[in-house]
Amino acid sequence: MQPVSVIMPVLDEERHLRTSVRHILEQEYDGEMEVVIALGPSTDRTDEIAAELVHEDPRVTTVPNPTGRTPAALNAAIAASRHPIVVRVDGHGMLSPNYVATAVRLLEETGAQNVGGVMHAEGENAWEEAVAAAMTSRIGVGNAAFHTGGEAGPAETVYLGVFRREALERQGGYNVEFVRAQDWELNFRIREAGGLIWFSPELRVRYRPRPGVRALAKQYKDYGRWRHVVARYHRGSINLRYLAPPAAVCAVAAGAVVGAAVTPLGFVVPAGYLAAIAAGSIPAGRGLSLGARLRIPVALATMHMSWGFGFLTSPRSLARKVVASRRPAVPADEPGTL
Repeated sequence: MQPVSVIMPVLDEERHLRTSVRHILEQEYDGEMEVVIALGPSTDRTDEIAAELVHEDPRVTTVPNPTGRTPAALNAAIAASRHPIVVRVDGHGMLSPNYVATAVRLLEETGAQNVGGVMHAEGENAWEEAVAAAMTSRIGVGNAAFHTGGEAGPAETVYLGVFRREALERQGGYNVEFVRAQDWELNFRIREAGGLIWFSPELRVRYRPRPGVRALAKQYKDYGRWRHVVARYHRGSINLRYLAPPAAVCAVAAGAVVGAAVTPLGFVVPAGYLAAIAAGSIPAGRGLSLGARLRIPVALATMHMSWGFGFLTSPRSLARKVVASRRPAVPADEPGTL
């Protein structure tokens, strides 16, 4: 079977790094495998754990990523790796046992340049279970296939990704200006060049949610901020699913202002929103503990409001900087630039 390079951008991942790497090294795959960890400037024991992993298994190596930026880490790891199939994994992602074998098979069967699957969120305590339930429910993330599942087929982008190295090298790797949404931007260029991006629910990665409200809020504020950058970068890429959170922020804020300054009837809007997420959390929380179920509305509100706020406050100057860094898609008959 084809040799595989697994690349991991990590920053402050002491909690999950060892387990994540173990899930890679224990893959049910007969081909040769290497793991390249790109180390950002962590403030915890991530570097120490990575050094231990290198000492314990010759398949693991590390490269520095002094910027701490995810796309720079990915490019550094790609450059330091050597195999024809490149698997992206994050430091808090846990691959299913047959993930690599299934992905390599799908690349061959579909002729795709990149394949990916479902980000299956799982928690280790009541809060994380609540966030996981919110992240895999339609009221939380809409109809995003890589969150909620769906049928196999062509896609605009996929979670993480298993690439043909030739596609990465041809497009010059990731655009380092995309601190977030770098997957979408790279897959956009691959598709523009005529390549196929393929989603399959056969591919599952267990994902550990952020450990607290503040961390979750920052994560989703960044998601919203960079989704607006993408919308300005590529006109026509926005849809109603992406507009729902900023619309909810505006409606809730307007209702609260009207309720406080004009008439109590204004509070109907925020009250209606709270009632909606409370009702939506009931099916999302089936099978969970009472503590987790009670936290789902908090997780939903944090995700919606933070994403919407990030989208609404995303500066045009950031979009202009990113648009100026636009890389044209490189056709298959031209050499790469990585």
